[in-house]
Amino acid sequence: MTSIIQILFLLLDILWFFIIAHVIMSWLISFQVLNLHQQLVAQIWDMLNRILEPIYRPIRKILPPMSGIDLAPLVALIGVYAIRIILANNAAAFY
Repeated sequence: MTSIIQILFLLLDILWFFIIAHVIMSWLISFQVLNLHQQLVAQIWDMLNRILEPIYRPIRKILPPMSGIDLAPLVALIGVYAIRIILANNAAAFY
């Protein structure tokens, strides 16, 4: 069972990295540091959107509109961290 918990931690860490990369990339696109007309940037942006949109969509349905500010990534980060805490605190129950 230790291996399964470690794999779950790894997947949560990868998800955490993708969310952070998506937020930073959205800021860079908003401030026109990155251009979506560049093929590599557009491919990375599309990949991150395809991975994270199924996570963000239910969160966006619950959150009220915030006049241009998207809090879904913040809520997703808090959710990932909460799942990590729950797994770490209950890991002994799986042995």
